[in-house]
Amino acid sequence: MTSVTIDHRATCYSLGHALCMAHAADLAYKDKNTIENTAREWGFPRVRHHETRFRPPFPLEDTQAYTLAGEHMIITGFRGTEPTNMRDWLSDATTPPWPGPGGRGYVHYGFAEALDSIWPQVRAALGEFRDNGQTIWFTGHSLGGALAMLAGARLHFEDPRLRADGIYTFGQPRTCDRLLAQEFNTAFTDRMYRFVNNNDVVPQLPPEPAFHHVDALRYIDSKGKLHDSMPLAAGLVDRARGLTADALAPASDGVRDHFINNYIGALEKNQR
Repeated sequence: MTSVTIDHRATCYSLGHALCMAHAADLAYKDKNTIENTAREWGFPRVRHHETRFRPPFPLEDTQAYTLAGEHMIITGFRGTEPTNMRDWLSDATTPPWPGPGGRGYVHYGFAEALDSIWPQVRAALGEFRDNGQTIWFTGHSLGGALAMLAGARLHFEDPRLRADGIYTFGQPRTCDRLLAQEFNTAFTDRMYRFVNNNDVVPQLPPEPAFHHVDALRYIDSKGKLHDSMPLAAGLVDRARGLTADALAPASDGVRDHFINNYIGALEKNQR
C-alpha cells in the first residue's frame, strides 16, 4: 500500500481526507492480512472483517467490508466489484425495489440485500468500537459506494444514536428512487461526497428514471481536474472529449475511468 497519513481528528471535507478515503476504499479489495497490517500502519489497532456469501440466483458471490477503529476515528470500507459483474443486473429494470431505510423510498434490491447480509456485523462493530465518541466514516468504490451510502442512511433513519460524520464514494452507481435521494440530500448536507471520474460507466447505472443519484457530486474531468460541480452541458462536452482519448478503443474509456487507482491518481494530482 502507498504510504497514507490519515488525520484521525478530521471532522469535515478536505481534498486530503478524500484521498485517504479513496485509499480506504481500495483497501477493501485486499486480503485480511493486508487490511490488518495496513490498519496498524494507519493508526487503527482494532479491526473487524465482515463477509457473507450468497447462493444462486443472487448475482454476487459475496459481500465484504471491514471496520477499523482508533482513539478518535472509525472507518468502515465496503468492497466493490467489477463492472462486468454488475452491468447485467444493474440494467435489469424488472427487478422489484426494496423498501428504503426507515421506510424512506426504495432502493435497488441487489444493493439492499447485499448490505442487509452484513449489516448486523457492521452495526455490532460500530457499537463495540465507538467507546470514545469517535467520528464515523463510510467509504467504498463501485458497489461498495452504494453500500456506503445506504449504510449511512440506515444509521441516520433507523438508529439516530449513531450517525456517519462523512460518506465518500467513488464510481457509485445510482442507488435509490427520487424520494430517498431527496431525504438523503437533506439529511447529509456537507456529509456526502460522491466522486465520478469522467466517463465511468458504473455511475450511469441502473437506468433512470427508476433510480437516481444523491447530490454532492465531485466530478473529475477528462484532464483529471476535480470540480465541485459540473453543469449538464459542460459535462456532456467533457465526456465526449474523454471518449476521444483512445481513438482505437473509445468504448473502453467507461471501464478504464472506473478503476479505483484512477480515482486515487486524480486526487493525488489535484493536491499538487
